[in-house]
Amino acid sequence: MKSNVFIYISLAVDLLIAASKFTAAAFTGSSSMISEGIHSVIDAVSQVLLIWGIKNSARKADLSRPFGYGKELYFWSFIVSLMIFVLGGCVSVYQGIVRIQHPVLDGNEAWDYSVLGIAFIFTSISLYWAFKAFNKQRGNVSFWKAVKQTKDPSVIIVLLGDVGDILGLIVAFLGVFLSHLYNNPYYDSIASVLIGIILIAISGVLVRESKSLLLGESTSRKTLKKVIQLAQADEAVIKVKKHFSTYMSPEEVLLQLNTVFKDNLTTLQITDAIERITKTIQKDFPRIKQIFIEPVKG
Repeated sequence: MKSNVFIYISLAVDLLIAASKFTAAAFTGSSSMISEGIHSVIDAVSQVLLIWGIKNSARKADLSRPFGYGKELYFWSFIVSLMIFVLGGCVSVYQGIVRIQHPVLDGNEAWDYSVLGIAFIFTSISLYWAFKAFNKQRGNVSFWKAVKQTKDPSVIIVLLGDVGDILGLIVAFLGVFLSHLYNNPYYDSIASVLIGIILIAISGVLVRESKSLLLGESTSRKTLKKVIQLAQADEAVIKVKKHFSTYMSPEEVLLQLNTVFKDNLTTLQITDAIERITKTIQKDFPRIKQIFIEPVKG
């Protein structure tokens, strides 16, 4: 598993920011600041669950899990995505609606501006590390294509979470600023609702991607094409009739090849060929940890 230092940085940042936001909210009564505090707490819990998922997914296969624990990361990523929707987005929208019904205008905007400024700086640091990890992973692939194709949900959850944080901070700032500029608390309440909508939108993307990985995604067509070429290049093989693959974790792929071998081969020759083909494929594609080559009739 690649270095996950960006997750620990994000966790530390979220805990510090959450504490500062709730402190400011206690003094000011700002609805958008409470929503932002909730957002940061959800982000911090998300990082803890992702760390838990990463550690569990690295466990070795045993009798109860013969294919390993790799999908633990995908499970917890899906849970985190739902948490952002339910606890982050929905609670923020609810908080904003309550404040629209019972508006309160605080007189301590200096607290809000100070905390928002600090939060923006620290979130930018977290976002930098998340982008660094994401760019290393995606290479020359476009942003949204890389988000859709990623097999490591921990990266996009932290990345999109930080993007949501930045957007939320901007909205919260505008809510506080306009509320005091026009002496109208409704701007702050509306900002809380908008922050919730941002979280719900981000959660929708994350739920979709996490669900897809949890259910089982195949490796890329480009990779499968090369794998088939390698298998069919072996002197004992006539053709690969069918192929099946799925990601068990970001760094582990399970592959099955239904292969037609030449008729005049003995059992020992077929066994040697399977071992030879397996080594050839894993040499070029080390992520394919488990390969099952099944001899079939043409």
